[in-house]
Formats: sequence, structure tokens, C-alpha cells
Amino acid sequence: MACGLLNLCVYETNKLVKIKSVKLGTLKWTLNGVVLLFICFMMLWNKEYQEYDFVASSVTTKVKGVAHTNIPEIGEVVWDVVDYSGLSQGKNSFFVATNIIVTKNQKQGKCPEVAPWGLCQTDKDCKKGFSDQQSHGIQTGSCVKLDILRKTCEVSAWCPVENRKSPPRPALLASAENFTVLVKNNIRFPSFNYIRRNILPEMKDTDLKGCLYNRYTNPYCPIFRLGDIVHEAKERFSDMAVEGGVIGIQINWNCDLNRFFHSCLPKYSFRRLDEKESNRTLYPGLNIRFARYSTINGVEQRTLFKVYGIRFDVMVFGKAGKFSIIQLIIYIGSTLSYYALTTVFIDWLIGTNCYSRKANHNYSEKKFESVQDQKYLLCVSFVDEEQLRVVKKSRNIGLQETKPLSQHQWKDNLVGMRALLGVLQREQNINPLIHNGQCNEFKADRALSTEHSGLVTDTPLLEIPSSRCPDWCQCGCCHSSTSIHEQLCCRKSKGRCIITSPLFPALVLTRSILEIALLYVAPLAEQHEDDQLRQQAYAQYIKWRFGDFTPMDAVPVIPSCCVWRIREQYPSPDGKYSGFRFC
Repeated sequence: MACGLLNLCVYETNKLVKIKSVKLGTLKWTLNGVVLLFICFMMLWNKEYQEYDFVASSVTTKVKGVAHTNIPEIGEVVWDVVDYSGLSQGKNSFFVATNIIVTKNQKQGKCPEVAPWGLCQTDKDCKKGFSDQQSHGIQTGSCVKLDILRKTCEVSAWCPVENRKSPPRPALLASAENFTVLVKNNIRFPSFNYIRRNILPEMKDTDLKGCLYNRYTNPYCPIFRLGDIVHEAKERFSDMAVEGGVIGIQINWNCDLNRFFHSCLPKYSFRRLDEKESNRTLYPGLNIRFARYSTINGVEQRTLFKVYGIRFDVMVFGKAGKFSIIQLIIYIGSTLSYYALTTVFIDWLIGTNCYSRKANHNYSEKKFESVQDQKYLLCVSFVDEEQLRVVKKSRNIGLQETKPLSQHQWKDNLVGMRALLGVLQREQNINPLIHNGQCNEFKADRALSTEHSGLVTDTPLLEIPSSRCPDWCQCGCCHSSTSIHEQLCCRKSKGRCIITSPLFPALVLTRSILEIALLYVAPLAEQHEDDQLRQQAYAQYIKWRFGDFTPMDAVPVIPSCCVWRIREQYPSPDGKYSGFRFC
């Protein structure tokens, strides 16, 4: 196709092959039904018809509870929310103390470092002004007695130095298990301008005061017992309270904002976030330090608290969906390709021998059409073979010896030939094809078909003696040629030439037949020259031996013997001929 702007205004569509088969039709609709059910199920299950927006939220918490402890260094102490939950641990989290190590009456001064840090024998082992990450103060340069057996470097620090390493067991504030926390979560979906909070609209003040979260009986209550939270995380509060840890409170909002299916409720889940095994990590649990300062007799002193506890991190996830016709169209368009699986499967089934070998052959012929460049494909017809040969153009081998790419059955096309024979019989009163001088349409058809197939009719073929024939000639009537594309005989094996057949001069050389054929194209033409008759004789031979269409659109080639017989009948005035050319 030539390039140009008009080529843009062309519509192309695929060629379809319709196979009339009950089995294949039933299989096709069954598979299409399965695909449709799958598409609908996934659309409803994943709500692919909705557009989505992700949550934006804020969280506030309020812890309540009172604990009574008996600390050896201090005595009996009552802990309220300010004592055990007043230490902030960051955004969307709260901390609850569960265990304590107390160091009383610390003052600014000099005292021995705690072993195993700063062990020494003499003052030379201590460097004045030295400190590191493990030191409790700054070394003075002196080596002093720590106990009966050991000495350590003296440090300037809050003295006495904290010296207890392991927390008490059981935890001193194990009663924090019964504390409660109110979690207030406000969410918003900006794309839909939708606002919601976990304290549901139908909840009243009396409901909140009496409710406590339970996964089964009260799943939407925003007040949680700390022991229940740890239990839902599959942990024991008494064990976790000794060294502390981190618990995650997850709030998931999965909202459907459609009018008829409106649903937007929080779902709570819990899990432990830190490594709980002490033997698997160097620093298990969670602890922080704080001090309470006082002044006695003008001297400042403090009580140091090393507090172990549980930090609760509140994490909010969620998305909201709402019906969108655009999303529905996109989903439908993206899933239409699934129907191609039906075609792929049935094509595979027919392409294998699982279905039918005969159906495979017929289907392949109808569906797949091999098209090659016409400039390189030639069609050859031998009078002693029933099939047409398609060969590839060669630069070194003549057509007589070229191996065929494929062979195709010749298709009868006798309508035009029958009409020409009728005209020939009426005008010239010749009948070379019948026994008794009379011919009907059936006999003409049979004669044409028999002549094409190369079988011997009752009319004997005339022999023409050969003289100086080329080696590739099998009929004895061909002429030598330097062009390898003209080195073609009418036969594949030795035998009589096709030009000796009475049908050859009747169909190809008879002037009246050729003039009628020319008038069919140009009805008002008055006179025909030999050049026109010669070209029409070529066309008559091609229609006779090849039909209206050649296989794979290959270019038909006329044998040398036939070409020269036509030229003898209708010679060129100057004796020059163009020879074989590709169309």
C-alpha cells in the first residue's frame, strides 16, 4: 500500500472463522459463563466498582486506675495516673509503669564507680576527667575501695550510684493489669468529606461509663482494660510487666459510603511489637528513668526511679469506598481480556489431536492463511501431474528442477471454458473432444477435467518430433532460453507435449475464441492485432491450466513449448518478445 494521508482513513478488522460444531459451541459458552461468574464474583468481593480514599486520623488517650505498692526503699506508696502514666512516649502512644527500681537520697559528690565498670588496682588505672557510655560519672583519678575484695575508680556523680541491674520479680505494679484506657479516635476521608470517630453517635454517656471492650459482646466500646489488651495480643501481663515491652493497638476502618450499603465501624486488633525473649536480644523490654528532687538542710538531693513499663502504640488504618461509574467501566474494560482465554483454550484444543485430527487440518486451513511476497513465488502446472506447484524464485536453478514449497489441488473453473466451446462449435462446427460428433455440457466438462488431469482421452495425442531440444525439456517441443525462469516444460517426465492435444489449439489458438474473449473486455473494439491476440492466448492458457486464482497468489508461468507455439501462431511484427516478467 502506497504511503499517503488517505491511508489514515482506512478501517481494518480481523477475519473470523465460524466453526459449526455443537461440542465446540457448548464448550465456548460454558467457558464464557465461568469467566463471567469469576469476573462478577471478584467485582463484588473486592468492590471493584468503588473509588477509594485513605484515612486521616488523630488519637487521644486517657488512662485511669490506682495501684498500691510496698517498695523496700520507700515503703508503702499509692500510685495514681500521674505517677504511672505521666511520662509521654510520643504521638499516638501512652506509657504505663509496671515495675520499679529505686535509688534513694542521691547527692552531688564523689563515690566509687559500680563494678564491673572502672575496676582498678592503683590510681594509675584511673584517668582524671574520663567518662564513657557505661560510666555513672566523671573519674577523679583516684582508685578507691568498693567492697572488701574490689576497688573501682572514684567518680564525681550523683552518689550513691545506682547499682541494681535486674528488676524485681514479680513486678511491683502488676496491679496495673486492671487499669483502663479510653482511646478516642477521630478520622476523616478528605475525598468524600466524611468525618467519623470511634465513639459512635448512638453511644450515650451512661453507655460509656458502664462499657468495657470485649471482642464478642462489646466490640465497639472505646474503653479497654490493659490486661485484656495484653491478653488479646497473646501475652501474659504478669510476665510482660517485669521488664516491660511495646503493644500495638490497631484500629482498622473499612468503610462503605454507598447509601444503601452504608457501613463505617472500627475494628480493633492487638499485637506485641517488640522482641519478648530476653535471651534473643541484648536489651529486652522497655524502661525509662526519672527523679524526684528535694532540698534538705540546704543540700539538694533526689530519689532516682528506674521505671519498667508497657508502651501502647495506637495505629490507625483504613480506607473508604464509594460507587463510581468510571471505576466500574475501567474494571469491566480490564477484564474483557479474560474472554480471550476461551479462544486460546479452544484453539489449543483443536490444534492438538485431543479433539479431532481431521478438524485440526480443516480448521488450520481456514484460519491460517500463509501469505508470502508475490515477487518471489511462482506457480507451475505440469500436464502429467494433477496438482499445482508453488515454487520459490531461484537465481541458479531452472523452474523445471526447482523443488516445490507446496502442492495444491487444481480447482475446476469450467463455466467460461464451456461458453467458449459452445461458440467454437457453432461457428466452426469442430468437435475434437467427443466420439460421435455431438457434445453436451456434461461431456465438455468431462473432457476439460480429463484433459487437465493429464489422462488419455479417446482422441489420440499427436506427436511432434524434437530437434535440438534443451536438456530440461521432456516433451521435445521446448526452445532453449538463457533465462532460468523460462526453462520450463509442460511435463515433469518424458511424454507427449500438451500442444499436441486437440484442446490446445481449440482453446488457446483459435482466433474466434480469442476475439470473443477480447470483446468481453472491450465490447466496442472493431479490430484486434496479433499482439493483442497473442497476449489473450497467454491469458487463455493460464485460465485453462491454473484457473482464475493461483495458490498463495503465486505468479503463473507458461511452459516454453506453449509460449513458442503461441508466438508462431501470432508472431510479433518485429520478431522481438519481452519474455517472462513478474507482474
